[in-house]
Amino acid sequence: MSGSPVHPDRFAGKNVVVTGAAQGIGLAVARRLAAESARLTLVDRSELVHQAATELGAQAVVADLEAYTGAEEAIASALEHHGRIDVLVNNVGGAINFKPYTEFTAEEIQAEITRSLMTTLWCCRAVLPTMTEQRRGVIVNVSSAATRGIHRVPYSAAKGGINALTASLALEYAGAGIRVAATAPGGTAAPERRIPRGTPTPRTAREKEWFQAHIDQTLASSLLKRYGTLDEQAAAICFLASDEASYITGTVLPVAGGDLG
Repeated sequence: MSGSPVHPDRFAGKNVVVTGAAQGIGLAVARRLAAESARLTLVDRSELVHQAATELGAQAVVADLEAYTGAEEAIASALEHHGRIDVLVNNVGGAINFKPYTEFTAEEIQAEITRSLMTTLWCCRAVLPTMTEQRRGVIVNVSSAATRGIHRVPYSAAKGGINALTASLALEYAGAGIRVAATAPGGTAAPERRIPRGTPTPRTAREKEWFQAHIDQTLASSLLKRYGTLDEQAAAICFLASDEASYITGTVLPVAGGDLG
């Protein structure tokens, strides 16, 4: 690990589920958690999650979290393997299309909501019964600073839903000993995606301008005028998941260079 310091025993004895763990922020979170002694279940729709699990000595689950059955299967597999779930990191999501809202079709809008909101809703629904029964647990959702962003309105709406879900679940389940918090990443530098989001390649000058505009806006909204790193995102997520954040619930932590979303 590089960047933020690692705390080797911070998650000792903790069973943690990370979704979207085959690449990007999810994989960075998994690596940090492994370095901090967590017992991991890594979930992704891609078979590439097995590579991450082998690297980190973790359990791998291939599941499509866009359907509730996939979330049920992932949580059931984690429980069967580890006996309980102490922490769930809901990382699945990501904008698919980048263009003015009136250019989106109904099908494209639904796809954005399914990808970036329903996956988290389903996983929270699947894990809460066991966390409630054990009277403890932590859920960390990954939202986005793009709740105020251009050319990705359906994605922004989905991530706004994550913020509302975080606040409402924290209120509803505090009495059961469950904390729910979120981070809101800004633009984040990452290697080329090994699992495509399905974003069409811009074909015309106008489509290229639409795509570039969302990048320009992201950088302009950051006070630090740069993209963050995967390690910076993982460090914030793991902090909220840890006992160091035991008095933090119901809040969304922007990790976006000063962009509050």
